[in-house]
Amino acid sequence: MSRKRRTLASRLRWIVFWTLGTVLIAPVALALLFREVPPPFTPLMVIRMFEGEGIKKDWVPLSRISPNVVNAVIALEDNNFCAHSGVDWGQLFEAVSDYYKGERLRGASTITMQTAKNLYLWPGRDYVRKVAEAPLTILLEALWDKQRILEVYLNIAEWGPGIYGIEAAARANFHKPASRLNRREAALLAAVLPNPRKWSPSRPTAYIQSRVRATRDRMTYLGPLLTCTHA
Repeated sequence: MSRKRRTLASRLRWIVFWTLGTVLIAPVALALLFREVPPPFTPLMVIRMFEGEGIKKDWVPLSRISPNVVNAVIALEDNNFCAHSGVDWGQLFEAVSDYYKGERLRGASTITMQTAKNLYLWPGRDYVRKVAEAPLTILLEALWDKQRILEVYLNIAEWGPGIYGIEAAARANFHKPASRLNRREAALLAAVLPNPRKWSPSRPTAYIQSRVRATRDRMTYLGPLLTCTHA
């Protein structure tokens, strides 16, 4: 092999080494960092900013978020949040089974999966993102407790064009802090999470109103399913 080829091969090895190192080490480093400090931004925030949107966000600790919000989000998004280890296999298998029976494919994403997606990845439904989401979900469950997962999720979730986190959403829609949200307001905010750019908590459609009623009914029966959310 010529000297030129050996040099090129050596450079390629270093490129591969540093690429793999970045892919494997960066997510762990970020998870350890964000276990202690609030994430300053997410990939989605950056994408939306380049699309011309502003960013309204105001980090608040879980202790300053109304329990009504916690209950509503768990009731509607992930009933088994306290019981699973990142992936709700029962819901996932049920979603796949329903799909093969001809029903519409449901996401079956847990709160931890959504947190991993929001924190690390880009929006969309492509398979590459879904594959990347799985190890990142396991990583967060391994390094964070349930309260931190919930706290980060509620602070970085998109709640409308340019609105991120429960505090900004509460003030934009109900002109009050997240700590003072009542059951109905919390249920309205939870109800629009699947598509916050289409639906508005302050201008709910008939469909959103039906989701609010279902959410409030579920909130009544959560009880022991909320044990991991308490200090």
